[in-house]
Amino acid sequence: MKKSDKAKEALLEQLRKTPILQIACEKVDISRVTLYRWRAESKEFSKAVDDAMLEGRLLVNDLAESQLIGAIKDRNISAIVTWLRHNHTTYKARIELEGAVKVIEEMSPEQKANFKRAMELAEKLTKKSI
Repeated sequence: MKKSDKAKEALLEQLRKTPILQIACEKVDISRVTLYRWRAESKEFSKAVDDAMLEGRLLVNDLAESQLIGAIKDRNISAIVTWLRHNHTTYKARIELEGAVKVIEEMSPEQKANFKRAMELAEKLTKKSI
């Protein structure tokens, strides 16, 4: 195994633990420029970096949620409010909108053409998504 392959594996492992590029690069003793070059050279490695960072973020999320629950148990009001805002429908932030709708009875020929084109594009995008 080449030295760069070992460094890549070490970097991916570090990103799974700490999903911050700068910190992971420092711990593995490579520059960010090297990381970006490796990513540009290999789509497979680039995807592996993204996957490792996602895994790391999920780990940090679990740790943060654990700490938040601990703070709730300690009756920390900020933690309680944070949890309720994000997990209870009664406490979620709401936006109220007020306005009026003006109904146009007939579209101009230009508006009809634009509408038809927009619908065709929407249909193409929908087919691509499926």
